[in-house]
Amino acid sequence: MMGRFAEETLLPLSGLQHFAFCPRQWALIHIERQWSENVRTIEGRFLHERVHSGSCSERDGDVIIARSVPLVSYRLGLYGVADLVEYHPTKLGGITLPNREGLWSPHPVEYKRGSPKKDDRDEVQLCAQAMCLEEMLGTYIPTGSFFYGQTRRRVRVTFSDNLRERVIQLARQMHEVFDQGMTPPAPHGVSCNLCSLKDLCIPKLTRRVRSVKNYMKDQLDLD
Repeated sequence: MMGRFAEETLLPLSGLQHFAFCPRQWALIHIERQWSENVRTIEGRFLHERVHSGSCSERDGDVIIARSVPLVSYRLGLYGVADLVEYHPTKLGGITLPNREGLWSPHPVEYKRGSPKKDDRDEVQLCAQAMCLEEMLGTYIPTGSFFYGQTRRRVRVTFSDNLRERVIQLARQMHEVFDQGMTPPAPHGVSCNLCSLKDLCIPKLTRRVRSVKNYMKDQLDLD
């Protein structure tokens, strides 16, 4: 069981997808405070700005839509903002909403610029948002959705026990690395060409187990 994190130790939830993709990328951003934008990050930022530019609360038929919803989980040690949370009417379970009759089931929606990924970095971010909402609202949220800008389609995600455990483990590891204050080496199997921090990261150098002296010896072909 995870304990409860203090307010001052909370980490940005948005970093969870970075950590799932590459712990070194996450550390460069959140420990070393380095950041470099490329076309993908700029397009993604513009998409999120369009989503957050709407009203904080609106209605679409029977669904209530809330934008830029603050999130926090003292169990996971995370805080952030959900792009959008839909509240669907329900007769079983659910929560009450101010000035609204009946019960409502929260459904987080995250906007992404591209298309569905081959790994689970998007899913863990969305699941973490749901787990924050569950802790804040005292309810259970079984599913959420992505809207991908490239495909212009929604993708529904089920928050399985395995996915929830993955979120818990990543959040714990993220806090451990942050507390150590050390940037880990680049892992193998990561698509570094997709990373905007590639030039800052120097993945080939950090993957070498040998000393910098030996690395320089190889590069300069010295005896």
